[in-house]
Amino acid sequence: MKFKITRNKDNDFTKGLRGFFEYKDLGIEEATKGDYGANVIKAIEGKHANGDWHYHKLNFQMVYILKGWVKFEYKGEGTHVLKKGDVVYQPPEIHHREIEHSDDLELIEITSPSKFETFTV
Repeated sequence: MKFKITRNKDNDFTKGLRGFFEYKDLGIEEATKGDYGANVIKAIEGKHANGDWHYHKLNFQMVYILKGWVKFEYKGEGTHVLKKGDVVYQPPEIHHREIEHSDDLELIEITSPSKFETFTV
């Protein structure tokens, strides 16, 4: 691992895992040689989730809501609306789906490892 500062101009938003979101890499993947990843994720106005059940093959996933809201459903845990300031730790391989989100949604997601597989169920 190495010391790293990522400046705002160094990482514009790009397309990523979900077509209704844009992603800004915070540089943690490079600094940790892929052990961890951190992204700011924001909604693309007018595009929304299709609500497919899925899970991720990873060791750690945490989401912190910066702006707006998102509604998730977790198998065995129910449906939850997360708003600005809320945090959710999603245990490895928990089955979940996004039901809906606000057009102004922005969140930070931290994962380990930075690259992982996603499976639909």
